[in-house]
Amino acid sequence: MISFLSRAAIILLTPALVLSLSIAPPIAAAPHAARNRITVEGANAQPLAVFDADEALGASIDGGAKDEAAAVFRNVNLAAMRKSRFPRLAYRLRTELANEAWHWSSEGQWSDPAHNEGYWTGDASANTKGLVTFGYKLARRGNTIDQANDDGYSRLDDGDSSTFWKSNPYLDQHFSKETPGRPQWVVVELPKHMPIDAITIAWKQPFARRYAVQYWVGADEYEGRWHDFPQGVVSNGRGGTVTLNLAQAAISTKFVRVLLQQSSGISDAAGSDIRDRLGFAIGEIYLGTMNAGGSILDVIRHGTDRTHQTILHVSSTDPWHRAIDRDAETEQPSFEALIKAEIIQRTPIMVPAGLAYDTPDNALAELHYLQNHHIPFDRVELGEEPDGQMISAPDYSALYLEFARHLHASFPKITIGGPSLQDGIADTWLDPDPDESWTSQFVRYLTDHHGLDQLGFFSFELFPFDNLCGSIPEKLLGRDLVMDTLFKRLKKDGVPRSIPWVITEYGFSAFAGRAMVEMPSALLDADMIADFLGRGGSAAYLYGYPPDQLLDGDQNCSGRGNMMLWEMNDVGQARWAMPAFYAMRMMKTDWAGPGRNMLYRATTTLHDDRGRALIAAYPILRSDGQWSLLIINRSSTAVTTRVAFKSALPGRGGPLHIMQYSSKQYLWNAREGHPSLDRPPEETRAKGWDTPIPLPALSLTVLTGAGPVATMSK
Repeated sequence: MISFLSRAAIILLTPALVLSLSIAPPIAAAPHAARNRITVEGANAQPLAVFDADEALGASIDGGAKDEAAAVFRNVNLAAMRKSRFPRLAYRLRTELANEAWHWSSEGQWSDPAHNEGYWTGDASANTKGLVTFGYKLARRGNTIDQANDDGYSRLDDGDSSTFWKSNPYLDQHFSKETPGRPQWVVVELPKHMPIDAITIAWKQPFARRYAVQYWVGADEYEGRWHDFPQGVVSNGRGGTVTLNLAQAAISTKFVRVLLQQSSGISDAAGSDIRDRLGFAIGEIYLGTMNAGGSILDVIRHGTDRTHQTILHVSSTDPWHRAIDRDAETEQPSFEALIKAEIIQRTPIMVPAGLAYDTPDNALAELHYLQNHHIPFDRVELGEEPDGQMISAPDYSALYLEFARHLHASFPKITIGGPSLQDGIADTWLDPDPDESWTSQFVRYLTDHHGLDQLGFFSFELFPFDNLCGSIPEKLLGRDLVMDTLFKRLKKDGVPRSIPWVITEYGFSAFAGRAMVEMPSALLDADMIADFLGRGGSAAYLYGYPPDQLLDGDQNCSGRGNMMLWEMNDVGQARWAMPAFYAMRMMKTDWAGPGRNMLYRATTTLHDDRGRALIAAYPILRSDGQWSLLIINRSSTAVTTRVAFKSALPGRGGPLHIMQYSSKQYLWNAREGHPSLDRPPEETRAKGWDTPIPLPALSLTVLTGAGPVATMSK
């Protein structure tokens, strides 16, 4: 993402809990305060959800650019991270976003050891002691752009006749057992609609015997279909360099696809590795219009830099690489470093395995490595953000089943899941399938190939606001709709509710902006994740665990900010606690208690003129018998709260513990680039639930105390 730094018993409740909230005008109390209230619905004494905060609330640790790990692993920064009290971690895989293979250990074996190249398998018995591990650039890369450092380039239009792109051999029927094997493709993205009537393809081995050159017709990249050029279908390809006159009259289009349907199965590589002859390989593509002399007026820009070549996309890439391809600019913290720094403790973590740019054998060796070194893990996530990388759902699904079945053969009890979508709502791209949902296609593929049992959990990231300009309170009030839309869509897509749903990264936005370092970030995190748990979500991992520094916003109006719990000073030391830090501390230590927490549904009549809830409330009955209420004032207006329990049984009285976080504790100084006021939440007490309690504008409040008598039952 943005940076390194990316049930046994059921308690039956006999009483109903009613919370009355009244809006307080500047001087006198509102005359009809009773009309503005929040009611906690008992739902026949069945809670919406039961969760353990240590299991459900975690943080993610990511890879990063060169030397970022060294900055994070300073003692002062590690001490700040430990204050967050996150025993659960999700390890993120930046190398996957970079179109790179991950060497999770510096020790291992090449498939071609004589030349230090080929397909890498790490050593499960290695004793790696370094701070970081590395990604390796793919020598047969086809994508121009990626989602990490974005400093690679496609070998399809690099102007170098010695290089080539090759598709992933694991999508061939030899490995996938799918007949026929998955068709592969190359898409040329032109800068605008341009006339096209000719193409030259410099084939490498293995070449395509059957293929079609197509153009896209549609309203945009998401709705439309591919059309074969009138003379673009080839059924007897013979390799070499081929020029095709695609049409008698040029056709204007922005996207051209070469759909590869049957491989020659031939390789000119030395040795007997079958992967060398599976898939398709192309050296260079030239595209445009043909002149009178039979030559193409090429519209593709060729160069060895993404800014100097036409954008190309490919369906997959061969994970073949060389020792010389190590990317010093993309680091992953080593498992050993995480253990030594006590970032990984006794609680199992969720670990990643490379998928789109890796091999099943390397993924399996990683799990053996973790087991051999007593590194606790309980979930394995395959790949990362395939939708953002424009990998088709069937291609990802085919690889997913191969990897999952390979891992389960040796680790039958481990929970494997994915697909780690960059957004819970994922649509397909340049796909003529009437089903435009990436997720629906994924679930359908697993079902059709008798592999839905291989999906142990469903994972996605949640960064609801791309645009950080405009009214931030307005965005907070729209958060309910974001979550409603998400859950409706996933239900429609057929994602099973019988498996855990996991948010592997979350925050205000995937783009930098000032809102991330102001109070709205705290409000959104608490509101969004409490709601997610109430809807049956299993776990959520906050992004921005390590200390970090400000980033310039992607838009001029968004300001500077970053997703982080702690901001570093100029010398790279954690100095200022961010609102997200205190929000998570309040949720984990003030709202939720140790062990089981029963979360109930709350309804409110306190809305704005558009019907949106101004205040969100999440009541839980903790395992210690205390009631705890998280209240989020999402509006820019202060309100006053009066709480009352209406019970069929006598309620227990006693003092009310209050934790509150607002602008009284935190203020951001945009000019200085750090907080001008940075205090922990205020702790106070009240005589009881019926005491009027003020809620400042844009604030978090947790009320905890004895409440109605509850009956314990199985």
